Amino acid sequence: MTGDSNLPSRTNSAGLDRGALERVLARAAELQVGSGEPDEVLTEDQILDLGKEVGLSSQHLRQALAEERTRVALPPDEGGLSAKLLGGARVGASRTINGRPRELLDAVDQWMQRQECLQVKRQFPDRVVWEARRDLVGTVRRAFNVGGRGYALARAHEVAATAVAVDESRTLVRIDADLVPFRSTLARQSAGATVLGFAAGGVLAALNFAIGVAVAPAVLVGAGAFYLARGVNGRTATAAQLALEQLLDGLERGEITKAQPSLLSALAAAAASSLPRKY
Repeated sequence: MTGDSNLPSRTNSAGLDRGALERVLARAAELQVGSGEPDEVLTEDQILDLGKEVGLSSQHLRQALAEERTRVALPPDEGGLSAKLLGGARVGASRTINGRPRELLDAVDQWMQRQECLQVKRQFPDRVVWEARRDLVGTVRRAFNVGGRGYALARAHEVAATAVAVDESRTLVRIDADLVPFRSTLARQSAGATVLGFAAGGVLAALNFAIGVAVAPAVLVGAGAFYLARGVNGRTATAAQLALEQLLDGLERGEITKAQPSLLSALAAAAASSLPRKY
C-alpha cells in the first residue's frame, strides 16, 4: 500500500527528546575533535547555565561536576598480564557527605594516621596522599596488630583522598588505594616458583623420565603458585575495599570527626619524632 515502508522513520524535526539530545551533543563533540579545533574551556557557571537551557537541574549538574573532578583514570598496568593473572590491584570508593571539604579531609587524615598506621606523603588543598609508616612504631603496631584492625591499607603503595564541594553543605569524598607494587611482588614470587618447577622438570628429563613426568613439576608448581597468589591478591584488595567503605560509612554517620589524639597516639608520635631521620 502507498505510504508503507520498512525504512526507519525520520526523527521529529519539531523537537528532541533527552536521548536524541545526548546523541547530538556527543556527535558534535566528536566532530569538533576531528576538525582539530581547540577545545573550549567552560567555567562552572557556564556549565550550569548550559545545563539549565537543556533542562538539567543544577543539583545534578553540581554532583556530576564533583564526580568528574574526583574521577581517577585507570593506568595501563590494570590491563596488563599481572592484572589478568592475579586480578585488580586498585580499589576506590566515593560518597557524597554533609560537611566542608577541608573538615572532612582533616577527619580522614587523622583516621588514616591513627587507625591505619599511615603517614602523609603529599598534601594539596583538596587532596591528601598517604603511605605506610616504615618507622619502628609503625612496624611494631602492624606486627602486633595493635587495636585489632588488621591494617588493611598498610600494603598499599599509596592511599589518596580527594574532597570536592558539591554545594554549600555537601562534599564528594573519593578515596583510592594503589596495591599494584604488592601485586607485582606476588607475580615475581609466582614466576620464581614456576622457574624452579621448570628446573626440576629439566633434571627429571635429564634422568630419562617420561616427558609427562618431567613437565608435571613446572605445570603444577607454576599453576599452584599463581593460584595462591591470585587468592592473596584478591583477599588483600577486598579487605582494602572494605576498609575504604567502612571509613566513608563512619564519615557519613558523623562517627569519624577531627578529634584530639589519644594518649597512645601521642606517645607514638613522640617516639617517632625522637628517632633519627635518614637523609
